[in-house]
Amino acid sequence: MKTLGFGIEIETVGLRRTAIAAAIASVLGTDSHGGETATDSLGRTWKVVPDGSLAGGYDNSGEIVSPKLTYADLDTLQAIVRAVRAAGARVDASCGIHVHIDSSVFTAKSVVNLVKIVHKQERLIEHALRIAQSRLERYCLPIDAGFIQRLEASPVRTMADVSRAWYGYDNSSPTRYDSSRYHGLNLNSHFFRGTVEFRYFTGSLHAGEVKAYVQFSLALAARALTTKSASSKRREFNVSTAKYDFRVLMIKLGLIGDEFKTCRLHLSKHLEGTSATKRAAVVAVAAPEAAAASESTDNGANHGS
Repeated sequence: MKTLGFGIEIETVGLRRTAIAAAIASVLGTDSHGGETATDSLGRTWKVVPDGSLAGGYDNSGEIVSPKLTYADLDTLQAIVRAVRAAGARVDASCGIHVHIDSSVFTAKSVVNLVKIVHKQERLIEHALRIAQSRLERYCLPIDAGFIQRLEASPVRTMADVSRAWYGYDNSSPTRYDSSRYHGLNLNSHFFRGTVEFRYFTGSLHAGEVKAYVQFSLALAARALTTKSASSKRREFNVSTAKYDFRVLMIKLGLIGDEFKTCRLHLSKHLEGTSATKRAAVVAVAAPEAAAASESTDNGANHGS
């Protein structure tokens, strides 16, 4: 996962794009010259672009678009997030984060692996990331059932086969704004610009969360590239074992050890239960319910005495 290139788009409100660019430039040690871009010492340009979907209005909102980055750039990315937040930018319900993974090294098989891995765990991912229903219905649609059916209906040997399954027809000239782009896992980006896009992430200017989102996306891509095969059978979400189930997923993705401690924390902190064991997870969720029932009974008895 550390060899894969990536890019990130971070949507913000509450601050002018020129001020956002200046904050980015302050981290890079350069000067934005009052514009909406900042260039680092390697000549890579960070852009701050308008986005009509943001609630902050045209003047006081902006989408940070990074250049192609490497794993070694994560510290710089976190520093930029902190600087932009300190300058006064914020996020609201209209904001999201999109992570692009360089897919030039993907084969048809590894793309299909990625689709199946994500499809299997998508309900769990949606709950872990607390994706709002409004985003799931518009900007972050689940993987289309028809797409999965087309993938499994006939052998997929080439990228053309994957493309035909994704679009539902032969599309030799994909465009940036094709309607299929609004899925949590966006393959239109792969066919248009050579990146696999993960759109699942809710807007954030928390440096730890942003890093966790990138690591999670890289780990999913790496798993798809290295696994021999994957199952697309969707796993139903179980609230009582959610934290444990997500822990198992992160182990499979290689997000283990101290290096990924904060990644595991941020990705699982909104799930119920415990990550210790499946049995403990069920007990942890059931215990408060049992206690509440007991308290209700006791209160009823006391009220009658």
